[in-house]
Amino acid sequence: MVDLSNNIGEFRSEARPVIRQLDETAINRIAAGEVVERPASAVKELVENAIDAGATRIAVEIADGGKTLIRVTDDGCGIGAEELPLALSRHATSKIDGTDLLNIHTFGFRGEALPSLGAVGRLSITSRVPGEDAAQIKVSGGKIEPVRPAALRAGTVVELRDLFFATPARLKFMRSDRSESQAITDTVKRLAMAEPSIGFTLRDVSGGGDGRVTFRADPLSGDLFDALHGRLAQVLGREFAENALRIDATRDGIRLYGYAALPTYSRGASVAQFLFVNTRPVKDKTLQGALRAAYFDFLSRDRHPAAALFIDCDPTLVDVNVHPAKSEVRFRDPGIARGLIVSALRHALAEAGHRASTTVAGATLGAMRPEQPAQPRVYQMDRPSPGARAASFAAQRPVDPTPLAFEELKHDFSGQIVETAPERMPDEDVQQAAEQHPLGAARGQVHENYIIAQTQDGIVIVDQHAAHERLVYEKLKAQMAENGVAAQALLIPEIVELSDSDGARLLEVAGALEQLGLSIEPFGGNAVAVRETPAILGEVNATAMIKDILDELDDQGSSQLVQAKVEAILSRVACHGSIRSGRRMRGEEMNALLREMEATPHSGQCNHGRPTYVELKLSDIERLFGRS
Repeated sequence: MVDLSNNIGEFRSEARPVIRQLDETAINRIAAGEVVERPASAVKELVENAIDAGATRIAVEIADGGKTLIRVTDDGCGIGAEELPLALSRHATSKIDGTDLLNIHTFGFRGEALPSLGAVGRLSITSRVPGEDAAQIKVSGGKIEPVRPAALRAGTVVELRDLFFATPARLKFMRSDRSESQAITDTVKRLAMAEPSIGFTLRDVSGGGDGRVTFRADPLSGDLFDALHGRLAQVLGREFAENALRIDATRDGIRLYGYAALPTYSRGASVAQFLFVNTRPVKDKTLQGALRAAYFDFLSRDRHPAAALFIDCDPTLVDVNVHPAKSEVRFRDPGIARGLIVSALRHALAEAGHRASTTVAGATLGAMRPEQPAQPRVYQMDRPSPGARAASFAAQRPVDPTPLAFEELKHDFSGQIVETAPERMPDEDVQQAAEQHPLGAARGQVHENYIIAQTQDGIVIVDQHAAHERLVYEKLKAQMAENGVAAQALLIPEIVELSDSDGARLLEVAGALEQLGLSIEPFGGNAVAVRETPAILGEVNATAMIKDILDELDDQGSSQLVQAKVEAILSRVACHGSIRSGRRMRGEEMNALLREMEATPHSGQCNHGRPTYVELKLSDIERLFGRS
């Protein structure tokens, strides 16, 4: 018999893993996996450093989507020659002293970006502090070279070449040059929105030479909202700026400001939603859910609002040290921030009244634009002004006839043309007064569905069914808010078994659900009892509804499921109770509808987010006929 005890002991000792201390280069490469996900992440870290350095102008140059070159130049305070080696050490930073991680006022503070970039790429930093000589330091794959003198007028130039050359496996996960360039552009645009007083330039130098400027935003000055509005016009375009509502509200030490677009200026995806906390671009489920909640009554499920919202608060109220990339934050009381967003946006949308986005008229004009004729276009004479037209008529009119030459014109049944004042219609004064209103005076109805109204400087085309549907819907919502949602008691309460965490999370929102007619209460263990459901929903599968509410809480941090279902019923009731397409309306009915639209909030869009009217200016109409 063979004794294997000693052999087994030896095998176990050989197989046991040994704890080792990783070297600095390996540590930096591991950290780079969290901090630097792609070239856009490197651009974000370097531009944030430039902003923290007090730069007024920042230039970013990239080549091949940032894979072969990223160069960030700023005119900030610079780095001293003796501090350059320390800047490449992990957790070395000038932003904080480490005593208080909750009172952070800068973008960067972890001290991980530069050493991480130096560990996976070829990094060089050239900097000059005012009153001192410029210096340069280089690091390649974690190997640091000595500091050497350099030539630089002011500020700092950080150049990163061959990103991820030291970790070739990461290169396989890079996307196309175009995709990476687009990600870098989006990153620079977000930071440009956060700092309107700083000038940004992004240049693509792929292939050598001066390259081409892909984004430019000049520094702006003046009032906070004026500067922000101008920067948003530079970044998001003039159309967003024209159709954005100003937001400014404060609650419990938290201030919300920025701009949010009208519901009729919506997007097919959430690509135009930008959220900032203490000017830091963030991606937060709670804030994004609040933005959706503010608009969910005005947009269909496949449309998304556009907004650029900034939250300012004491740094101790929010934790930015959640993730190395610093794109996630955690509020001490997320309910305050969420409630502030919802209430401020709904208040701004209500104040907008019947206003619809200008892009609606632009799309209409584009649809009406005639095709270009094959032959050269013949232009009409410019339309004269009323004064010039009256003078022309007076010049062409014959002078008073002389008794000798035109004696026969005085007899009866002659061909004399006598100009008399036109007979005034009895309601003409009323019509002219109605034209002073924003939606003008109704002039007719076409195809038994569209009201044509005349304003002082154009015309308005109203979809009578969509407009009246919104008016009825708003009345039903007002009645529900005043009288509450009627609840229907279940003969036998429905018991729903949940996990510990789901049950606790559901009971936290039980008060809000009860206001909507859904009454739940603990039923021992992990179960809850559903005792009442909203009467307007009729027969309800309570278990399925509870599960859906929990899924929404997990995904968005809040739930509007019950409210959405109740208001969907109200919307259908409003649809069936509104003026139908095909009904002919009298003039006074059309004008009454226009006046009610002007007095009702949110009447510029129907219950599904589509516009209820289109306004065309007279100048636009004349341009269609070549009169401009």
